[in-house]
Amino acid sequence: MADTSTRRRYYLKLPVAHQAAASTVEEVKMAATMKPSVAVEDVNVTFEDQQKINKFARSTNRMTELKDEIEAKKKSLQNLQDASDDLMMFDDDSLLIPYQIGDVFISHSQEETQEMLETAKEVLQQEMKELEGRVSAIQQVLGDLKVKLYAKFGNNINLEADES
Repeated sequence: MADTSTRRRYYLKLPVAHQAAASTVEEVKMAATMKPSVAVEDVNVTFEDQQKINKFARSTNRMTELKDEIEAKKKSLQNLQDASDDLMMFDDDSLLIPYQIGDVFISHSQEETQEMLETAKEVLQQEMKELEGRVSAIQQVLGDLKVKLYAKFGNNINLEADES
């Protein structure tokens, strides 16, 4: 689950009436001669546009969650690889190795434990491939949505991640 502090925000810039409160003649003259730094055009946001923006935000959040899940699986895979490497260093083949299944540790021979570790690594690698495929599919959807939204709104919409 994504922490609320790491959520990304996307903004649609819409024109805002700006009224300068001037108390002196110089401030009135200065306000009259000031030009807006960015011209914001008036854009009509339809229900379909709002649906696309919402889908973009949901997809981005889901992709972030999937990437976090992939990172967790990478750490687990590295732990399994380290355990497998350590297991190969043992000289005594008759030694029973405790292997955790759920909340219980079961003792197995070194060969059985090595096989279980290899099976667990293969399962994790397959899960990571599936997650990476899902991330890739979401990235394609996001790319399509970006093209459509930027085509309609131009610079009035910001679909880039706000890392704050």
